[in-house]
Amino acid sequence: MQLYNTLTRAKENFTPLDAKNVRMYVCGPTVYDFAHLGNARPVVVFDTLYRILKSHYPKVTYVRNITDVDDKIMAKAKETGEPIDSITTRTTKAYHDDMAALLALPPDIEPRATAHIPHMLTLIARLIEKGHAYAVEGHVLFNVPSMPNYGELSRRSRDELIAGARVEVAPYKKDAADFVLWKPSAPDQAGWDSPYGRGRPGWHIECSAMAKEHLGETFDIHGGGLDLIFPHHENEIAQSRCAHNDAPLAKLWMHNGFLTIHNDKMSKSLGNFFTVRDLLSIAPGEALRLALLTAHYRQPLDFSEDALRKAKQTLDGWYGALRNVKDISVDKTIPVPANFLAVMDDDLNTPQAFAILHDLASQLNKTPDSKTKSAFMNAANLIGFLTQDAEGWLRGSSAGSMDEAKILALIAARKEAKAAKNFAEADRIRKELLDGGIILEDKAHETLWRRT
Repeated sequence: MQLYNTLTRAKENFTPLDAKNVRMYVCGPTVYDFAHLGNARPVVVFDTLYRILKSHYPKVTYVRNITDVDDKIMAKAKETGEPIDSITTRTTKAYHDDMAALLALPPDIEPRATAHIPHMLTLIARLIEKGHAYAVEGHVLFNVPSMPNYGELSRRSRDELIAGARVEVAPYKKDAADFVLWKPSAPDQAGWDSPYGRGRPGWHIECSAMAKEHLGETFDIHGGGLDLIFPHHENEIAQSRCAHNDAPLAKLWMHNGFLTIHNDKMSKSLGNFFTVRDLLSIAPGEALRLALLTAHYRQPLDFSEDALRKAKQTLDGWYGALRNVKDISVDKTIPVPANFLAVMDDDLNTPQAFAILHDLASQLNKTPDSKTKSAFMNAANLIGFLTQDAEGWLRGSSAGSMDEAKILALIAARKEAKAAKNFAEADRIRKELLDGGIILEDKAHETLWRRT
């Protein structure tokens, strides 16, 4: 298996530290609102990686955190009057529901930042002891110049690091690039007692502490979106390496590309901001999952309603091929085709994998047999597709769509019209159904239907 390592800017053979337990950490959501489409792409990408790893290794430990202490959460609570605990509990459940709708498996461990404050304070104390951090005016800051190789992941110059860090300019900082590990909390803000005064953690220290607690000082894969390379992942590396005698945080760093909407950055001001929940109201989660994987994970992905519609049509074709052979059983012992595994093992080449699934669906339509159906189903299932009943998928309804009783009544009326050789009426009924989003498929002994 080959995976692209952002740290080395090259594809590398993946060799786990322990083949009996592959360990992976992926940055999770800050829970203050519904997940948007940009949040969904890394979930689907790393869920796909998780599934492939599980097919190769006896155990995979997948950790994805929940950030439930953050200035955005506090701002939301102040704006709405809703307690922080209520906001984080409600939005975490919504996140779980939305990601499950995308057929993403839950991580093995989902640590919450607020449950790991002692671990963060232990890590901060170690950095201070080693001369890599300092406490001043209720703050603790990481001393960037104390780490000579700071910036290796993002490969930015010092000026670029300072410009891109979005760090607070403050007189107590020893260096402009220094970043916060701990900061004071006002009486009306969330906070915890510490040797530095009542306060709360900086964003970066949270992931370093949670990764160490659940995966150890060094683990196999750290993942996230391209936007996290700097400053978040760069600062995670700095904290963890300096605290742990320069032990690498992760062997392999993986990042998915940016997502745009009609070639523009997603933005509420542009009116092109989509939450996952918005899109689930108009299309099945499996179609959204497919749309998010149509481009290679490292490439930019431009999303549009048309892309979602095409993904739904693709799945209609795949499920249609399965419905045509519903009486043929699936043999789970039939191996996933070698060429399918090969492209997935080549840095998760989903576009090529989908091309192979297209070919298998075509073969199944031409030569309906158990071996082809099993290979098709087993390959698709491996990466989270075709897990539903074909008939249920093709006949699934949505708000405002024609109900099944009416559809069946019209099909029966059309059958009577054809028997009476009233073909004009039969054609009229077919058009009425099509206008209602229903496509008919006449077979030798029955008429099948599906929704557009």
